[in-house]
Amino acid sequence: EVQLVESGGGLVQPGGSLRLSCAASGFTFDDYAMSWVRQAPGKGLEWVSAISWNGGSTYYAESMKGRFTISRDNAKNTLYLQMNSLKSEDTAVYYCAKDITIATMSGIDYWGQGTQVTVSS
Repeated sequence: EVQLVESGGGLVQPGGSLRLSCAASGFTFDDYAMSWVRQAPGKGLEWVSAISWNGGSTYYAESMKGRFTISRDNAKNTLYLQMNSLKSEDTAVYYCAKDITIATMSGIDYWGQGTQVTVSS
């Protein structure tokens, strides 16, 4: 059974940083690209970032470029999202997601339960 468990969310002031983690199990982690998506209050899902199976290629939504860094540790079956210079508009539930194939942007077939990130003074 595929399981994705996010952690690391919380309340942070504007300009602050958070590091999200996602512990993956139930599948061969390094056989798949991975992604982060988010959902802000009252809005739809927004793709945030993606990473290739070996971490060699990373992709970001325009508004996250230069502020967010996606990474993975295949030895630990863990996906990360380092978020710096956080803004109030980054407030959302952040979901770790497993891509359908080893190729990035191939679509998502499994999601975690999400972790809340609130950016507020």
